[in-house]
Amino acid sequence: MTDTPEIVPDTQYRGLVGALPPYPRALASLARFDRPIGWQLLFWPGAWGVALAKGAIERWDLILWLALGSIAMRGAGCVYNDIVDRDLDRQVARTRSRPLASGAVRLKAAWAWLAALSLIGLVVLLQLSTYAKVVALVSLAPVAAYPFMKRITWWPQAWLGIVFSWAALVGWSEVAGSLAPPGGLPGLLLYAGSIFWVIGYDTIYALQDVEDDALVGVRSSARALGSRVRPGVAIFYALAAGLWGAAFWQLRPDPLVLAALLPASIHFAWQVATLVPSHGGNALHRFRSNRYAGLLVFLACLVVGQSSF
Repeated sequence: MTDTPEIVPDTQYRGLVGALPPYPRALASLARFDRPIGWQLLFWPGAWGVALAKGAIERWDLILWLALGSIAMRGAGCVYNDIVDRDLDRQVARTRSRPLASGAVRLKAAWAWLAALSLIGLVVLLQLSTYAKVVALVSLAPVAAYPFMKRITWWPQAWLGIVFSWAALVGWSEVAGSLAPPGGLPGLLLYAGSIFWVIGYDTIYALQDVEDDALVGVRSSARALGSRVRPGVAIFYALAAGLWGAAFWQLRPDPLVLAALLPASIHFAWQVATLVPSHGGNALHRFRSNRYAGLLVFLACLVVGQSSF
């Protein structure tokens, strides 16, 4: 007898979102306000960039602005993704209850909601320097292309890594002033490491949809890796830690700085060691635990950033 993989619904009305009237609740769900893990994962790379550039204390306000921007732009990204994917979502067990797929929100209302969330993102953008504004605006092209990647590549998680890590470049450039090497190399290495982190955790997330994705023709790294998903995720996490270590070394070439990454590395090892690819609930729990991994990396960036220069 084999265990049946647990299908975890994509929309779960809980907490403040669950207390809203039906239509506002559907709009909140469309922006995934009921699932804060998404904006948290989008936020952490930006906080890392600020901290590694030695700005966590002096620019605490910037970290708060990045948090607000992460909530708004993650919500806008989810609305846009659901607009593009509404037909596919109706065919997948986990996503057929999403507001657009289920008909709870109409398409015109979704576009209006996307515009409102984008305006909040614009307010955050105006708080940045000209250089950081340009860096942030360049991200719009890969963001717009992301929903289509699952149709043309087996590795849409890599594209998500490019998009979800972009805040590291924004945070670093706002504090350090430039991404140009050699001075900007730590920021670039931090960004590169974040891309592999995202590939790792989103591969774990995609395990929930392997069977449905195969039926509707959606591609993912989880399907591409198949039975090798655990060693694959381990490699992605190892590459992330290695690139972060290289970023730290650029600022302070001392073996002690690498020890700052030890807590996060242990956490990644736990994720891989305890991952059960065939169990949706297990995969979702390991995926969500990356909010704590992000915090551990932030603390490492804070320690190294404050002790360097």
